[in-house]
Amino acid sequence: MTEQVDRWSLWAPVAFGVGCAVYLGLDREPMGWVAAGFLGLSIGLVIAAQRAPLRREAAILLVLLAFALAGFSTAKLRTMAVAGPVAPALASPVEVEAWVVDVASPGAGGGSRIILAPIRIDGLSPEMTPTRMRVTLRTETPPEPGAAVRLLTLLNPPPAPASPGTYDFARDAYYESIGGVGFALTPPEAITPPAPPGRLALEMGINAARWSLGQRIVESMGPETGGLAAAMVMGNQAFVPPEQIEDMRASGLAHMISISGLHMAIVGGFVFAAVRVGVAAWPWLALRVSGKKVAALVGLAAVGAYLVVSGAPPPAERAAITASVAFAAVIFDRRAISLHGLALAALIVLLIHPEAVAEAGFQMSFAATAALVALAEAWPRVIREISAPWPIRLIQTCLTWFAASLAASFVAGMATGPFALQHFNRMATYGLAANLAASPISSFLMMPALAIGAVLTPLGGGDLPLMVSGWGISAITTLAEMAAHAPGANLLIASAPNWALPTAFLGILWMCLWRGPVRWLGLPLALAVSLAPRPEVPTLWVAGDGAQLAVHHGDQAILLRPDVKRFGGERWAQRYGLVPNEDEALRDAFYVCDRWTCRPKADAPAQVAAYWGRRVPDREALAALCASAEVIVVRPDLPQGTCPGKIVLSGTELQARGTAELYRSNSAEWRARWGQDLRGHRPWTWGSGPADDEPG
Repeated sequence: MTEQVDRWSLWAPVAFGVGCAVYLGLDREPMGWVAAGFLGLSIGLVIAAQRAPLRREAAILLVLLAFALAGFSTAKLRTMAVAGPVAPALASPVEVEAWVVDVASPGAGGGSRIILAPIRIDGLSPEMTPTRMRVTLRTETPPEPGAAVRLLTLLNPPPAPASPGTYDFARDAYYESIGGVGFALTPPEAITPPAPPGRLALEMGINAARWSLGQRIVESMGPETGGLAAAMVMGNQAFVPPEQIEDMRASGLAHMISISGLHMAIVGGFVFAAVRVGVAAWPWLALRVSGKKVAALVGLAAVGAYLVVSGAPPPAERAAITASVAFAAVIFDRRAISLHGLALAALIVLLIHPEAVAEAGFQMSFAATAALVALAEAWPRVIREISAPWPIRLIQTCLTWFAASLAASFVAGMATGPFALQHFNRMATYGLAANLAASPISSFLMMPALAIGAVLTPLGGGDLPLMVSGWGISAITTLAEMAAHAPGANLLIASAPNWALPTAFLGILWMCLWRGPVRWLGLPLALAVSLAPRPEVPTLWVAGDGAQLAVHHGDQAILLRPDVKRFGGERWAQRYGLVPNEDEALRDAFYVCDRWTCRPKADAPAQVAAYWGRRVPDREALAALCASAEVIVVRPDLPQGTCPGKIVLSGTELQARGTAELYRSNSAEWRARWGQDLRGHRPWTWGSGPADDEPG
């Protein structure tokens, strides 16, 4: 236990995060006094641990319990602080007047997406008007941030999960103050409203400058490389061609698109090294100041500037906090890269955004960083002969760097693997090789040149460094294309049960934070996502508004409406390791479908019939549906007793209970699993709409 004397503090952010996760996982929202009580109790436990005559181990457990209670309280207080209006599901389009706050990355269905600050929404009072909205446009060219627009929109609350137990956009939207989503039916029309509030004007001004910088980069470099460069500078994928995004994802290089720890480390490290060399090259200054500390201060400023330029999305904010802690450690004569510094950064992130503990980006970034720092601690220090000839020293150095790069990529890949499998159901077969090849290009060519180009572009001198950066981007996109289209490039893997991912996370942390051979006890836990048996695959999936169905058939999921609201069905299929099939020929082999209905044939994999219209079908059509299947899905409400002896899912029930998964047992009995039942009764679940904001 003596090896762990200085390691107990590393578990404080873990305990804090567990408290946050417990809060987010509750079925019912706790009362506000619970947060106050837990916070007071945590303070009492810390005082008791300091003053009571306890063994060291008991005192440590009390402190960790105090951090867990504080995490729970912080999450509850954060939820109360960000509470805001949520738009109701409106039956007809409404006219919206709003400021364009930012241009968001395009969604899976294509089309530009913008973030709006509503000024007025027809039919909603100011008290019911959301603070922010996300709207998908029909046009590919969005209005710039800072513009004031009017548009006709189909408005809904933030969407519920695409299938029971999956990613909940409504929860993320709640903490981002996005109270509504919409699909624009008309192009944005410019208006002249009153002046915006000061804080909103500042936010839009920054975003307008970012958008202008992104446009200049794309104009200078061209769309093939400029889109990816703009994404790395301003954190927005709006300029990146969709096929390029897909190649980056399929090759395991998608982390390069969004601003993350890698980008912050490269930019901050490049500035740090350049300033330190500059100070050393000026003897007068080098004798009077600490070049290392001056470089750390300038690096800290560079990280802050990069965060502002990127728009401060959650990944960039986490990376900036981690980099800032490292530079602060240099300033205060501490180790810049250490597990204690990482623990402090994680604690700061969770104090500001306790909901981040449930986000894939937070989990992957801190798991990977912890694994890399632990690797650095355990990496053997090779003793070399001083008198060895320089060619031998050069070969030794190259071999060491190659081994370190290989080990770092392998360790980071293994640490993030469980999260990629559980959240995205995709494993890039050639991801390790692609990252090994792309890492030096990104670190030594692309990002430094891009950082210089981004600074000089507003001054008119960024063309040359952007051209150099373009060479690196071209090399990386070529690597991505090769890895994405190689045979067996991607493996589709079903998600493990929900308990597996937290188990794997704790196992990875145990291996990183514990010293000695006992750390390997965490290995079976770290492999929980890979080793856990997969849950039973449902027979049928029904969208929350009844507008789409997917049927399990072998290793595929047949979408009954291939051209409507595909996202939910595709996401459900991938979660269970199924290939979403949108081929109408396969559907027509088992189902008879027209514009309004689908009815099963005798050999259909699931005896389900559906009616897509919004109005109640006439008696003849309804009788035909009831006679054709065991399960009938109808979008409008049906009276009680319709289709006796059959399972009927209709309007009100679907809207109230969300998406559904239906299982058919060998005894021909059906059982259902509802999305809303798993979400519980929380502030972000009270008004969630369908799992897709496309028009249906």
